[in-house]
Amino acid sequence: MACSSSKCIFKRQSKISPAQVALAWLLAQKPWIAPIPGTTKLHRLEENLAAVDLELTADDLAQIEEAAAKITITGDRYPAQMQKMVNR
Repeated sequence: MACSSSKCIFKRQSKISPAQVALAWLLAQKPWIAPIPGTTKLHRLEENLAAVDLELTADDLAQIEEAAAKITITGDRYPAQMQKMVNR
């Protein structure tokens, strides 16, 4: 692959932000997944809402999954004190 997943998608449509790709990916997962992005800026809200109209192709989704599979996650999800609060 000549470019990272998000960069390939960006090349296809130059006005797509990384946040839009992330939200579009979440929306493509399961019908009951409802992303709740937080923002304090109107232009970011509009950008986030535009992700609803972004349709990722099967190839886009496969590239994103391939890139995500290469990421090694280390450490705990929460600091120790917070972990106790979520009882996990």
